[in-house]
Amino acid sequence: MENEKKSYAVSDVGAWAMNVISSVGIIMANKQLMFSGGYAFSFATTLTGFHFAVTALVGLVSNAAGYSASKHVPMWELLWFSIVANMSITGMNFSLMLNSVGFYQISKLSMIPVVCVMEWILHNKHYSREVKMAVVVVVIGVGVCTVTDVKVNAKGFICACIAVLSTSLQQISIGSLQKKYSIGSFELLSKTAPIQAISLLIFGPFVDYFLSGKFITTYKLSYGALFFILLSCSLAVFCNVSQYLCIGRFSAVSFQVLGHMKTVCVLTLGWILFDSQLTLKNIMGMLTAVVGMIIYSWAVELEKQANANAKATLPIKNSLTEEEIRLLKEGVEIAPLKDVEPSLTKA
Repeated sequence: MENEKKSYAVSDVGAWAMNVISSVGIIMANKQLMFSGGYAFSFATTLTGFHFAVTALVGLVSNAAGYSASKHVPMWELLWFSIVANMSITGMNFSLMLNSVGFYQISKLSMIPVVCVMEWILHNKHYSREVKMAVVVVVIGVGVCTVTDVKVNAKGFICACIAVLSTSLQQISIGSLQKKYSIGSFELLSKTAPIQAISLLIFGPFVDYFLSGKFITTYKLSYGALFFILLSCSLAVFCNVSQYLCIGRFSAVSFQVLGHMKTVCVLTLGWILFDSQLTLKNIMGMLTAVVGMIIYSWAVELEKQANANAKATLPIKNSLTEEEIRLLKEGVEIAPLKDVEPSLTKA
């Protein structure tokens, strides 16, 4: 039992590590690919379509080789999930285009309380005071180190609301579908990735044209850009798998809270690799966020122990009601008759 707990804890850490490393890696690769000083590939939605196409291909090969089993999930559920997920991607891109970076970061931070409220509405889930306190500390910390100028307009606000609601719903749905159909994280991703890939590759170029004013067909592809596109797609497979894995193992709220470790890593690596400015305000915000994540981990563990103790101390029923005693007596009276009947028929 103790060994099982240790192996489960190791796999949990592995899932989080894979998500953080792949997410930070893909951000760094995309920065080099899309940055005007890099390869100026400004087609984010189409690139996401490439990501899901490669993920779908990996899932197809895995199923064909027998490494993963395919379980039935109704097509309408997969289509609904894919629509919500694509709205999340498109909404985020439009939100970044129409709003200031500061408001974009605030909208991303608002996902944590939105996920909490949605889980409460949809699944009647409640959170302890310690968990709520930890969430507030993380939001404040990440807000201090990322939010700068805040400018809002009507169109940008609507896009941000759509992005936040659809992203929150998508992340809650990942866990719900896995539990509902007893399907693994990779198996679910293998079913949703092809639908997302096809839809994003069809509509993505038009979304990118609206965002950047350029069609992807006009882009001059170089070997360097091709290398970073392939690197981005490879990292996206690990990023997508680890996202489904983490949400399936934990919850959408935990994924959001501990996921802000990626923000801290990105800011630090940006300072090391790209000479980005790192002020005292950034450092203080990152430290506050890390403290909040530690408090959150402690609060979740405390909540688990409290739930386990509550189950262990449930009152055990030692006395029988009059109705149960009557039913037992009737059972005793009827039992001998049942035993006699077969012997009579044999005779």
